[in-house]
Amino acid sequence: MVFVGFGFLMVFLQRYGFSSVGFTFLLAAFALQWSTLVQGFLHSFHSGHIHVGVESMINADFCAGAVLISFGAVLGKTGPAQLLLMALLEVVLFGINEFVLLHLLGVRDAGGSMTIHTFGAYFGLVLSRVLYRPQLEKSKHRQGSVYHSDLFAMMGTIFLWIFWPSFNSALTALGAGQHRTALNTYYSLAASTLGTFALSALVGEDGRLDMVHVQNAALAGGVVVGTSSEMMLTPFGALAAGFLAGTVSTLGYKFFTPILESKFKVQDTCGVHNLHGMPGVLGALLGVLVAGLATHEAYGDGLESVFPLIAEGQRSATSQAMLQLFGLFVTLMFASVGGGLGGLLLKLPFLDSPPDSQCYEDRVHWQVPGEHEDEAQRPLRVEEADTQA
Repeated sequence: MVFVGFGFLMVFLQRYGFSSVGFTFLLAAFALQWSTLVQGFLHSFHSGHIHVGVESMINADFCAGAVLISFGAVLGKTGPAQLLLMALLEVVLFGINEFVLLHLLGVRDAGGSMTIHTFGAYFGLVLSRVLYRPQLEKSKHRQGSVYHSDLFAMMGTIFLWIFWPSFNSALTALGAGQHRTALNTYYSLAASTLGTFALSALVGEDGRLDMVHVQNAALAGGVVVGTSSEMMLTPFGALAAGFLAGTVSTLGYKFFTPILESKFKVQDTCGVHNLHGMPGVLGALLGVLVAGLATHEAYGDGLESVFPLIAEGQRSATSQAMLQLFGLFVTLMFASVGGGLGGLLLKLPFLDSPPDSQCYEDRVHWQVPGEHEDEAQRPLRVEEADTQA
């Protein structure tokens, strides 16, 4: 999901495919190592050593996912040195935010609606706001997609869609809790896909589907059940949440993204606000609702694995719900402050920020085959082919 799913999801830009996949590769490889250290100091530092294992590897993957979500908001407008500096800061803040929520507040967030999606999205959006480029119109002709770039991006979508149930359930308790997480995610994804197709046709020109909607909003179902997937959401609840997320995400791409840039000066390249931001907040609120309804009768012996403090009598369902809500505000605070600080750091003049006229262009940072031969970029005419033959 991290290397293939996120990487190919972002290759929709017609002249930024090398950078989308390549910088995803670079950022994820860096974030995995740095996160292992940061999270290790916070979670598994014993007797002067950081203890690592499968769980620490998965947690590092989750952190890399948040970094790549933020990358999507500034895609095409930043260089590799800027992105590595962004990851350096974001991994630290991600680790602290996760520690505060999961260990100090006892918040439940199995699939990371708050810790991964909301944090990554709003960190990236605030970062994009600080890095706002009023002259980005000079590169607007490269912001669109072409047929094959959208097709490659759709491969990333399908890859993410297939593996999202295992993503959400990776760290949940073995047995019923893990099965419930996978099933809730599965149903939610299916419903968000239907909602996306329905709304895309409804708001599209002449009733035609928009590939941008399908590539992104169809995945919103996996985001919206991140917090509540291990809880007693029920299949109907998962379906309803997924359909709502797909609908909200599609409408966001159609109507809210232009407003975000024109009114709020946020240039969100990949639309992370629609796929991760709004569904992430909805997922956190859904978690508040489902946590508030938790009872011993509904969960039976499984209550201890989902809500151990409620099972032990140290906390009521209502107080758990309030702390879930407080966790959302803590996440938004860390993301906003961190994104603002990161934006100021990334504006340092010695970093390799591409000029306004060269954004969304691979040739700034990559050797592109045929870049010095215009003829290599166009197909041979019939008579030329015959001559060469």
